Amino acid sequence: MKGFLSRTLHPGLQILMLLVLMVVGACIGYAIIFGVALQGYGLSVLEVQQVMTSPATHPQGWSLLMMAQGVLLFTAFAGGSLLLASAMGYGWAEYFNPRRLGAAWWLLAVGVLIVVILPLMSSLVAWNADARFPSFLHDFEVWARASEDRAQGLTKFLTRFNTTTRFLVGVVVVAIVPAIGEELAFRGVIQKNLVRWFSPHVGVWLGAAIFSAIHLQFFGFVPRFVLGLVLGYLYLWSGNILVSMAAHFAQNAFQLLIVYLTQRGLFGWGFDPDSNEALPWWLVIPSALLSAGLLYFLYQRMTAPVPPTQMLTLSHDGVAVRELDA
Repeated sequence: MKGFLSRTLHPGLQILMLLVLMVVGACIGYAIIFGVALQGYGLSVLEVQQVMTSPATHPQGWSLLMMAQGVLLFTAFAGGSLLLASAMGYGWAEYFNPRRLGAAWWLLAVGVLIVVILPLMSSLVAWNADARFPSFLHDFEVWARASEDRAQGLTKFLTRFNTTTRFLVGVVVVAIVPAIGEELAFRGVIQKNLVRWFSPHVGVWLGAAIFSAIHLQFFGFVPRFVLGLVLGYLYLWSGNILVSMAAHFAQNAFQLLIVYLTQRGLFGWGFDPDSNEALPWWLVIPSALLSAGLLYFLYQRMTAPVPPTQMLTLSHDGVAVRELDA
């Protein structure tokens, strides 16, 4: 397949091109949103903007906002990434999966890792939520805190699952779509090109910082940065985007499940999934040890030498080709 962009395009230009295509994807997404709002809800563009600004005050607010979130995430992140791969003449698997999936159990293992690491992450969430900026950044801190409060309010509104159908819609929009779209963009394009541009470790760390910063929630920057590191190294070690997608999905889906079960009264001891308090130390310490052990185990398995029949290499023009046994 021949694309109109060179496969040897500089990594920095590939990232820049991704940003351009993400804007294109977002424009397409907004066109879809306004079209659905007009045909399905009978709302004008002005009315859609009003609903999006104050969704809790409109009967269609939840469904319209969920639909808009899902469409924008997919068209901007997944759409922009796939357009870039296509523009360079790659199929999606060829661009995003330098290696075949080593084993199906990898997908289950990374899901277990994400659940195991949650108590440790709760301590980072608690610490970051109470962070204080220097006095010369007071105005920024006020703005950041207000933005954080708005984001938390929106999250609580969207995760108000009074029916099972709402929960299932939430799983699609909050867990499946971000796992696909954000992983294609942040790991599949941005990290991949940062690794080529600099080095593996620099690429993963810079990619994680960009992943966290772009959410514009600075009182949650550290835990999201650590999550980005975990996802980044899983992709680096495995060479397969499905691995980081599975981990990302597990992160969001498990938290949604906890929220849903709490709302249905299954945690009678007063557990609050929206709390920023750290879990007890007797959960955090085992979580840290088990997470480190699982990461080391996965590193060993994912970076083990690949049998010759499964090895992929790059030809002179950057195309992934399979090496055959001699």
